[in-house]
Amino acid sequence: MREEPGEGPPPPRRTRGALTTGLAICTLIFLALGIWQIERRAGKLALIAAVDARVRAPATPAPGPDGWPRIAAADDAYRHVSAHGVFENDRETTVQAVTEQGPGYWVLTPLRTDEGWAVLVNRGFVPPEKRDRTARREGEPEGPVTITGLLRLSEPKGAFLRRNDPVGGRWYSRDVAEIGKARGVPRLAPYFIDAAAGAPAGQPIGGLTIVRFYNHHLEYALTWFALAILSIVGIVVVRRADR
Repeated sequence: MREEPGEGPPPPRRTRGALTTGLAICTLIFLALGIWQIERRAGKLALIAAVDARVRAPATPAPGPDGWPRIAAADDAYRHVSAHGVFENDRETTVQAVTEQGPGYWVLTPLRTDEGWAVLVNRGFVPPEKRDRTARREGEPEGPVTITGLLRLSEPKGAFLRRNDPVGGRWYSRDVAEIGKARGVPRLAPYFIDAAAGAPAGQPIGGLTIVRFYNHHLEYALTWFALAILSIVGIVVVRRADR
């Protein structure tokens, strides 16, 4: 067969065989990754449905000490719960936050329940000028109250590139254990509650919990399948060179 001007000789048969084998292995890997992403998508959709059901379900009593060892993200995150007790306002903690209201702080206050144990309640968001408790004393809850909201798991250590500084009073995440230790709160639940909206004017704005799960597994799966198809095309091209 006469070579066209500018065309090089075809690669040796051994090289073409190795290339075909490599492309076949890549095809299998890409197909496996695509199937894995499809399975992850099914799991993510099931998680979204479960969390949505928890959020919309009637509030149930917040877990007490007997239930603390069994609390897990898979079963308890974003459960709709309620608790009754008295706020220990002198032990509140503000945690840096950015919300749809802008930058500011979450206000976390221990609620001493009727049973004697405590739970941190994220009463809501305040702007920087309201961070100090003295700037929002009017309407501050006193006496027995009932709180409803979503059960949230602790956020240990801090935020990205920012570690909590208990000594300096700088908090970047809602680390229940560290906040309880810094504020001297005994018998503290290992979770916190994001309070629902409805606080009096001038008090922290509740109900700002964002329940969102990123679900791009279908796009990832299509990408892997597309790469598998390209690998198959590559195999066809190499095999044709053998003829």
